[in-house]
Amino acid sequence: MGYTNEQIKAIVDEQRKYFRTGETLDINWRKQQLVKLKDAVISNQTLLQEALFEDLEKSPLEAYLCDIGPVIVEVNEILKGLKRWARPEKHFSGLMCFPSSRTTVYKMPYGVSLIISPFNFPILLTLGVLAASLSGGNTAVIKTSSKSAASTRALKKLISETFPEKHVTLIDGGHDVADMCLAQRFDKIFYTGSPAVAKHVLEQASHHLTSVALELGGETGNWAVVRKDANLKDAARKIAFFKACNSGQICININQIAVAQEVADEFLKELKAEFVRQVGEKPEDNPEYPKLIASSVYDKCECLCGEYKNRIIFGGTGNKERCKFSPTIIYPVRDDEEIVKHELFCPLLPVVPFKDAEIDSVMDMIAEREHPLAMYVFTSDMKWAKHVMTTQQYGGGCINEVCIHMMVKGVPFNGTGHSGMGAYHGEWGFREFTHPATVLKGKTHWNLPLREHPYSGKAGESKMKLLKIFEK
Repeated sequence: MGYTNEQIKAIVDEQRKYFRTGETLDINWRKQQLVKLKDAVISNQTLLQEALFEDLEKSPLEAYLCDIGPVIVEVNEILKGLKRWARPEKHFSGLMCFPSSRTTVYKMPYGVSLIISPFNFPILLTLGVLAASLSGGNTAVIKTSSKSAASTRALKKLISETFPEKHVTLIDGGHDVADMCLAQRFDKIFYTGSPAVAKHVLEQASHHLTSVALELGGETGNWAVVRKDANLKDAARKIAFFKACNSGQICININQIAVAQEVADEFLKELKAEFVRQVGEKPEDNPEYPKLIASSVYDKCECLCGEYKNRIIFGGTGNKERCKFSPTIIYPVRDDEEIVKHELFCPLLPVVPFKDAEIDSVMDMIAEREHPLAMYVFTSDMKWAKHVMTTQQYGGGCINEVCIHMMVKGVPFNGTGHSGMGAYHGEWGFREFTHPATVLKGKTHWNLPLREHPYSGKAGESKMKLLKIFEK
């Protein structure tokens, strides 16, 4: 259906009216809503898998592994910890506040939230964020991507059958509908997508000074660094798996590789062998290999391959009718070439050789660019790896592994700079969708005149002495 500004405003106004009834504040009630969400995902599993196949040709297993199953894991983690996370914190007020001794920090919901989700993981990055919003006691308006139309239809059915519109509703449509949503006054906005659109989201949110969380891919992409002392076969196996996953359409995927030239030939031989082993010699004909979301992405792959045709050492082929493009290794590429200066979000994989002794220069080059959402290093030198991971600026990452850092319970998933702001997953999502409100309980007796005038003379001198004591 089409929407107007008036219709969207009415939806937001109705949610705000409902939020003010206070029903969403009860923790047990929130847990009931989360159980309803989990049950809806489980009962609609086949519908969601079919939608993901229609949008991206994800196999049922990949759809469950990457999109559906993680939602259930996320909800289970929230259900287990929510009462503890939401418990008010008690603090001693300190001598400066005498005679008041007790201060409480309440974890309060923001109110009406707007969730704008992307096409690449349309179930996980919609319902996973929704779970965080519900855990905080908010209502939610969801704007899904028009690119993943089948998933949007499935989600709209799931949401409408599970929640009343005054609590959670899903709005479909294109960029015009998203702008109608952004024109409304929300209390919290959570956007997942590109840095370019994120700037627009922030600009619109600034009109109402709305709190915003952003999960972005990073403007210059995520690097994998392969040192000469790495286990090359293991690194190739993991990188090949990840680059083939969802045809590279993943915000934390490897955008480009920097490999020590001393081992580059051996590594690339292993990488090509792993692509063949995992998705076949012609992945575009493999029914389990996902497709690209739109023909425009296929055209981009084809165009870039045309520019680098003399340096394609694997792949470079596709099936335009099915919108599938094979994992493609481009080698060698200089670190100053345009293809490694921006996020690709596709199965192309440029490889930059470097002298292992000059690794510091490589890390400096990465650090000078926009902060990536993920960083991956492959090496047996744990001292160096730890130094990199504690000095570079990035969202999250792995040492001798790919992507699974975001599957660990109890830790945040986040970005920094051009890769985002804020964090979620588990308790971090609860924190993202709640505001810590500090409340001091005052006393009506024994109040000292310390803070009151006069500030000079003997009274001032006495007050200064007490202040110095209370500071300790």
